[in-house]
Amino acid sequence: MTGEQTPERLYRPVVNDEEQYSIWPADQQPPAGWRAAGEAAPKQDCLAYIDEVWTDMRPLSLRIAMGQGQDPGEAR
Repeated sequence: MTGEQTPERLYRPVVNDEEQYSIWPADQQPPAGWRAAGEAAPKQDCLAYIDEVWTDMRPLSLRIAMGQGQDPGEAR
């Protein structure tokens, strides 16, 4: 088994400026343009968290253009 497949490895949900989610190894800094969005946890827990909070998969810029999102400068 590789390190990525072991159940003990912890991940962290991350989000970018377009409010798109992913997971990243908890022991590493998120890549440029991404920030932590939750607690470190096993992979399945992180994916469950993302499933719960990412209810609209359209990028933020599209939601704003359609009049359904917050302004990118607000509440960051």
